[in-house]
Amino acid sequence: MTAQVQSQTSYDVIVVGSGAGAMTSALFAADQGLSVLIVEKSDKYGGTSAISGGGIWIPNNHYFAEKGGKDSFELALQYLKAATGEHGDEVRLRAYLNNAPQMIHALETNSRVRYAVAEKYPDYYQQLPGSLPGGRSLDPELFDTSLLGDELDNLRKPSPSTLLMGCIAWTARHAHKVMSREFGWRLLILGLMVRYKLDFKWRRKSKIDRRASLGSSLVASLRRSLMDRNVPLWLNTDFRELLTEQGRVTGVRVQQGGKELELHARRGVIFGSGGFEQNQELREKYLPQPTRREWSATPPGNNTGAALEAGMALGAATSLLDWAWWAPTIAVPGEDKPRGVFAERAFPGAIVVNGLGRRFVNEAAPYLEFVDAMYRDNQSSGGKSTPAWVIFDGHFRFHYAMGPLMPAQVAPDSRLRKAWLNSVYWKADSLAELAGQIGVDADGLESTVQTVNEYARTGVDVEFGRGGNVFDRYYGDSNVKPNPCLAPLKKGPYYAMRLDAGDIGTKGGLLTNEHAQVVSEDGQPIPGLYAIGNCSASVMGTSYPGAGGTLGPAMTFGYIAANHIAGNP
Repeated sequence: MTAQVQSQTSYDVIVVGSGAGAMTSALFAADQGLSVLIVEKSDKYGGTSAISGGGIWIPNNHYFAEKGGKDSFELALQYLKAATGEHGDEVRLRAYLNNAPQMIHALETNSRVRYAVAEKYPDYYQQLPGSLPGGRSLDPELFDTSLLGDELDNLRKPSPSTLLMGCIAWTARHAHKVMSREFGWRLLILGLMVRYKLDFKWRRKSKIDRRASLGSSLVASLRRSLMDRNVPLWLNTDFRELLTEQGRVTGVRVQQGGKELELHARRGVIFGSGGFEQNQELREKYLPQPTRREWSATPPGNNTGAALEAGMALGAATSLLDWAWWAPTIAVPGEDKPRGVFAERAFPGAIVVNGLGRRFVNEAAPYLEFVDAMYRDNQSSGGKSTPAWVIFDGHFRFHYAMGPLMPAQVAPDSRLRKAWLNSVYWKADSLAELAGQIGVDADGLESTVQTVNEYARTGVDVEFGRGGNVFDRYYGDSNVKPNPCLAPLKKGPYYAMRLDAGDIGTKGGLLTNEHAQVVSEDGQPIPGLYAIGNCSASVMGTSYPGAGGTLGPAMTFGYIAANHIAGNP
């Protein structure tokens, strides 16, 4: 529903934001007989969730159990306590682990949301007790967007990097099979292409696949489920401040069509509006330096910290404001936001170096830890790790993707946009020449490549252990021996691409309790105010336990908030 002043201005629940967590909370509130309104600042719904992988990390889920997988509350709690350490709150962790399996089971039973277990996707910290080599991350199934009708026009479009060839929908399970070059990967691509090509009627309407995948599938299926319940979603409705009476939050003031409007919430307001990564002033105030909003892979103009500032104005406590869901990014001219580099760093034959030409991290490490290492090395190297540089050779270029560059066997250099040379990628016949182009120490780079080439021969990365655990190997090339994440760099031309210290959202925000209620500095709940997702301080502390560690808690605490508001904790 496009923004226009409606006659109804009072609801039981008002949800600010339209990402996966926000829409999940609205859905469960509506299912308990509450009247719900969703207000969204942008002209599109879905937020960062719509351009994400859409995965959710749900320990002890029924999908895994149905396939014979072994998991338990106790095992997951052991893992999370080890991962979160001093930043973990056991009460909130227990609330998450108790409710997450119930949340996804209820969604599958009562909505159009459909998931499948990614059996091979490992938890990120394989060295910690309680970790599993797969089964806790769930991957959205494809969703037919024609079911949205006109509402499809208002869905935030997926990033080109999440679609095969920029237009064909595929699941994370499909992508893994192709990226790791497992048996049958070529046939899989052929099948996806044929399915897309034969959908003649839809392709006359749109170049983008009829089927949504990943985060787009999740958001589209949630929106269709809300349409089934006649839950209104107002776009172009900018939250400005909270309304209160005698210390209780009673509604919100919004701006819509150039006018201010007061909306009243009889039972509660749920913030699900994202973090503050698009607010440069707040970034400079809280995040490690250097920091730029242009490095963030989230939608520009959104996630500016309005919920954080409104909560703080009421005396809300905060936590983890100096952390983000870090992910290295590559800027592409003409695109409104950079692209996150998630899987490609594990492919054999690419290394990442600082300005001294030295490696400083296991390239295949989880993305949060990767950028954290960039900042730590930046301090010890005198500012030489922001940016960092990914280096690869002609063999890698032919066989593998990196950021916006598809493998050269599909998209050779001659087919790349001319503006990308010396902006997206740099190219030279020798490592020394390449180092000169990007301002990296040439001797350091030559020495590093020689060392890594020896690691590739032996299969053992003595410095950082790349490829030494099941998570690293998840996106490695299963055909490369002895280590699927290591290959020599020895075939020119050589390539470089710039990696910035990016993010997929901030991690800190309003502190909440086990019911998703925002709490004040003295630990007491602020009546009528709830926060979920990136506008709240993450239950995961400074850790990122597995794929879907952002959306899983956002949706789960949305479920918890709806139940608490309805008097059904």
